[in-house]
Amino acid sequence: MKMRLQWNKLMLVTAVVLVLLPCGFGQGGVGVNYGLNGDNLPSPGEVVGMYQRCKFPYMRIFDPNHDVLEALRGTEIILSLGTRNEDIENLAASQEAATAWVGANVQPYANDVKIGWITVGNEAVPGPSAAHIGQAMTNVHNALASVGLSNIFVTTVVSMAALSVSYPPSAGAFSNDAVDSMNSIAQYFANVGSGSLMVNVYPYFAYASDPDHISLDYATFKATDPVVDGELNYFNLFDAMVDSFYAAMEKINAGNISLIVSETGWPSAGNDPKTSIENAKTYNQNLVTHITGNGTPRKARPIVDSILVRNV
Repeated sequence: MKMRLQWNKLMLVTAVVLVLLPCGFGQGGVGVNYGLNGDNLPSPGEVVGMYQRCKFPYMRIFDPNHDVLEALRGTEIILSLGTRNEDIENLAASQEAATAWVGANVQPYANDVKIGWITVGNEAVPGPSAAHIGQAMTNVHNALASVGLSNIFVTTVVSMAALSVSYPPSAGAFSNDAVDSMNSIAQYFANVGSGSLMVNVYPYFAYASDPDHISLDYATFKATDPVVDGELNYFNLFDAMVDSFYAAMEKINAGNISLIVSETGWPSAGNDPKTSIENAKTYNQNLVTHITGNGTPRKARPIVDSILVRNV
């Protein structure tokens, strides 16, 4: 809870840093999460206008806020639309519930809002509703297909907390609490034959928890000496974290599922000197430069289909 409060404290500061970056920042597959938990927030219309001015091609919202959906009508912004975690079990238990959710939150907007993904839950693995995610994804997929919207991908968002081991990257493995749910999610992707899993990747938290062994340069894409894992060389923690998740997926025979980084970023205050506006700016700018057209040491092709920087 303390870390979450520190993160939320800097919401406006880091948003300003992002806005002050060159407006081409959003090009090349980089978007921004649009969080609505805060005071004195600009209107959805103003936020959508900022996305358009700065050419952010992707937006992610965490629940079906109809004011935001209305503001997106007629724009070219590609949306990742989330369900609430508390709705997962109901969506899994009843095809009718999933059909009603799609009817209320997707169908009325699908003609003029570019909805790319529905995310069933956010960081719900491991957790009390994790076992229901695969079935909920199936039901939402079926609901979309029944109304001619099977072009919208269904996925979920998982955090690095699903891993019991993340170092070295090749040793990445899911925890006992997460592995059954991840198998169910992987089976969904195998059944539909397409789609990408979304993963929240925060090098900041790994660095802040172990600064004696993880350097700031390694966490912010500035390292010149690699961390060696077998035949692979890692020059930044971001790639290492992504590849540890790929290694975990391979261990459940799901290494063919591609990843989308759904959240990343660096807090600009709250844990000095690790957090600062300069560190946040360095991380975000170097991130965008790094991921443009690049894969990771484990996945040489560009495997991060898109990436969304958290506007924290």
